[in-house]
Amino acid sequence: MSEKIALVTGITGQDGSYLAEQLLDKGYLVHGLIRRSSTFNTARIEHLYRDPHDPEARLFLHYGDLTDGTRLASLLERIGPQEIYHLGAQSHVRVSFDEPEFTGDVTGLGTTRLLEAIRMAEVPARFYQASSSEMFGATPPPQDEQAKFYPRSPYAVAKVYAYWMVRNYREAYGMFACNGILFNHESPRRGETFVTRKITMAVAAIATGRAHELYLGNLDAKRDWGFAPEYTDAMWRMLQADEPDDYVVATGTSYSVGDFVRMAFEHVGLDWEKYVKFDPRYLRPTEVDDLIGDASKAREVLGWQASVLPPELVGIMVDADIAAAGASA
Repeated sequence: MSEKIALVTGITGQDGSYLAEQLLDKGYLVHGLIRRSSTFNTARIEHLYRDPHDPEARLFLHYGDLTDGTRLASLLERIGPQEIYHLGAQSHVRVSFDEPEFTGDVTGLGTTRLLEAIRMAEVPARFYQASSSEMFGATPPPQDEQAKFYPRSPYAVAKVYAYWMVRNYREAYGMFACNGILFNHESPRRGETFVTRKITMAVAAIATGRAHELYLGNLDAKRDWGFAPEYTDAMWRMLQADEPDDYVVATGTSYSVGDFVRMAFEHVGLDWEKYVKFDPRYLRPTEVDDLIGDASKAREVLGWQASVLPPELVGIMVDADIAAAGASA
């Protein structure tokens, strides 16, 4: 078979939906893992989906869960993917403080279950692990592949565990397994509880007269924000390389949450200080102050470099949420 087959966990999320689009455009057959739910959670990929009876269908969804290793192994045997993109996780940092055990089980052990399923099913697939800049935590910037991990949340601790399991399976079993250490990446498809999307949705609501205030926590935390579709392209590039390795993916810029707020309100001609209020419930028990990635290795080895920087990203997101607000009015 000349066409490649890819399996994507977390396909219904922001990154999964962009990656699925890109893989389909490249001619892949794409299989996605989704959790069973009484409500539909596939809105981000509905435009890609066709009835599986359609001979033109190239996207196929399968029920499964990262807490069920047996199911993962049986799916791998049946699908036979050449590439596996592991994006599924409990990925909300603040929520991980409330649900640390669940986060460890899904975000940490879920990766181990998938790696072991690949090994036991003897599927010769290339494997991508969605690692996170949160693993660096309190380590001073800039952070590259050699920077020390100092996780500051249950989510980050689980991601560090998963990172080292990927390294271990690569070294112990010769698996083509890569860690993509992605810094914050956003888009109009970002989940509504994440701070960037919460900000742009509130700005759209305030600009259209449907809201009058926005409650936030720490405005001083600095992040390296990029555009999600560019970052999913980096994922694909990692699995096309000659050798498996680990890569930081980032823009190399630093903006605070307050900067993001200011730019979002300025985009619609408003003064953010008139609308933003502080709520301590949104503070983390331990904060990550400053993340700035050094993606030199990705640029040199993969030919990847970010082109959309935070000021442009903010505009893209605000415009999309204003358009959505108008469509739903």
